[in-house]
Amino acid sequence: MTFALFDAPEREPSQAIGFSGNIIDRQSEKRSEDDVPSALADPSARLLLIRNGRLLLKQNDGAFDAEFRLDEAEAFQPLIADAVLLGRSGNGPVLALPAEFDPETLPETVKAIDFRSVAVQGLIDAPGLGALAQGAALLAWHASHGFCSKCGHRSEMRAGGYRRACPNCNAEHFPRTDPVAIMLCVTREHCLMGRGPHFLPGMYSALAGFIEPGETIEAAVRRETFEEAGIRVGRVAYHASQPWPFPYSLMIGCFAEALNEDIGFDGAELEDCRWFPRAEVRAILAGDTSAGVFVPPKTAIAHHLIRAWAESD
Repeated sequence: MTFALFDAPEREPSQAIGFSGNIIDRQSEKRSEDDVPSALADPSARLLLIRNGRLLLKQNDGAFDAEFRLDEAEAFQPLIADAVLLGRSGNGPVLALPAEFDPETLPETVKAIDFRSVAVQGLIDAPGLGALAQGAALLAWHASHGFCSKCGHRSEMRAGGYRRACPNCNAEHFPRTDPVAIMLCVTREHCLMGRGPHFLPGMYSALAGFIEPGETIEAAVRRETFEEAGIRVGRVAYHASQPWPFPYSLMIGCFAEALNEDIGFDGAELEDCRWFPRAEVRAILAGDTSAGVFVPPKTAIAHHLIRAWAESD
């Protein structure tokens, strides 16, 4: 058996995927109770302002900027008490805050754009998208976990947003990340793709499902593939991962070896599922729309799984 680590590329595939380019120094071992006030008092602090799945962006000469100074942010009703500290960039502290701005009454030079559009349209750079994934996930967790799950009392934010503490029973709660297995099931010359009822017309993608408690990544890949498509899986190989801030998932991308090719699905989760030959997938990736089929955009890990297989020998 060979040791694969030293044969791996120096730049792992995850770095090319949307929301994965975060370069903020999280300083996770140095977090304290006064982190947020100290960061806000720093003149170099930059703020990401978020509301209802939208990121606030400044526009100047066609370029977008997601970072606001505190004095700039005040016009958009930031909820300072709910700020979370993401860490430090080369320019200073970076924080994410919920804000109560009205998207319909913003100045012409400021836009509130949904996370997917920000990523797909490339409105901010890879480090900015990575910071958005971190901030959006943290804010979503705080918004949905304001009460102690042990006693029901209102909990309080601690450690710059990386912990909640209950003043009633002293229980501590930590940010949640939901692991999702996303897998491209393949044979030598075909890959399996499906489409859910909520997909855009014509879009096919890799299959995916949440990893359950006590389940390995490989077991989740095998279970989900069989449940959704009736395909039994042999070997499973990890490829890449992607933070997915909808609201706080981690997509774990794998390739799965198909042991049978007869598809069986009940239509409960998938609207359609079929095998695609490599030549057809390559044509789709090259922009051929003659078959009315397309795959997810480059910001999605599914695209990278599909492309990596299609372009392999």
